[in-house]
Amino acid sequence: MPKKIRLGIIGGGGDSLIGVLHRVASFINDNYEIVGAVFNPDYEQNVAFAKEIDVPINRIYKDFDTLVEEELKLPENERIQVCSVLTPNFLHFPMAKKLLDNGFHVICEKPMTMDYEEAKTLQEAHKNSGKVFALTHTYTGYPMVRQMREMIKNGELGKIHKVDARYYQGWINTVIHDKEKRSSVWRLDPTKAGISSCMGDIGVHAFNMVEFTTGLQVKSLLCDFNYLYEDNQMDVDGTVLIRMDEHVKGVIRSSQVATGEENGLAIAIYGEKGALRWEQEKPNFLYKMSDTAPVQVYKPGHAYNSELSLGASKMPPGHPEGIFDSMANIYLGVAKAIRGEEYNDGEFPTMDDGVRGMNFIEGTVASHKQGNVWVEMD
Repeated sequence: MPKKIRLGIIGGGGDSLIGVLHRVASFINDNYEIVGAVFNPDYEQNVAFAKEIDVPINRIYKDFDTLVEEELKLPENERIQVCSVLTPNFLHFPMAKKLLDNGFHVICEKPMTMDYEEAKTLQEAHKNSGKVFALTHTYTGYPMVRQMREMIKNGELGKIHKVDARYYQGWINTVIHDKEKRSSVWRLDPTKAGISSCMGDIGVHAFNMVEFTTGLQVKSLLCDFNYLYEDNQMDVDGTVLIRMDEHVKGVIRSSQVATGEENGLAIAIYGEKGALRWEQEKPNFLYKMSDTAPVQVYKPGHAYNSELSLGASKMPPGHPEGIFDSMANIYLGVAKAIRGEEYNDGEFPTMDDGVRGMNFIEGTVASHKQGNVWVEMD
């Protein structure tokens, strides 16, 4: 049995949802051990949090640069092998690049960078490093999303006609209608969050799901944003028309002000022979529809599912698996790649997904600002 992979964590301290999600996910399949970290920018809080979650404090560093410097002094068989970057958006690029340049594998939260040019620069650094890079589009880890991908790849829907993806949340309602709050939240600050709030944070997940499940790429798009207030620089709602081919078109709808919505990510793919529909809040149900037969319901853990789907199921049928398991499946795929084991290319999103995502985000912003016109993607 190979020894556990030595994991470093950057960010994700305190009550961070992303922090606990990554830590639990890394533990689920017994492949990782947290050996070093900078959980918080404040060193005292950093150490206190490490003690709270029972991580040894001898490799809890005062800042990111110190972590890299000190870890490189250790023998290769002791130092951190892979770092998870869980910081606010503006830190993703410089941290991921420095880690790759210094020989560390990287697991990075999205969006990968602040802009498309940074993404291409990071892509070049990744090629030169020879290391594993994973972007945590978490929802690709769900067994039924992976089943959807394999069924479409195997031609069960025939020629794809239309795609419809949406990601609706309502959480920013508590912020956006208060001038003081919307001026102080980092997700609405373009210097920290990047050029987009809604599309950059959640719309890009819907975009990634479209390309992940269909195996097709968006070629052009037309976007219309809503900012709600004149003094707000960041989109909080948007609708994107997409063209994937001459006769393959669709829509991506995204909102952070969809009142009453929690985490409403859903996707439907329509083809000549049938259709598939999946919803994140009901992740264990994949619906297959046609014009000639009753609706079929696929569920995790059954032998009728694909190898990629079954590899993501840790429990027998009827035992619900959720967001922690989904992220854990990405960490499992990364572990295989780090160890040089064989793995399916759908087991974790890659650098290419990150570059595509930034191309999409910049395209939506450009389309809106140019008067809601069609914009070509690279």
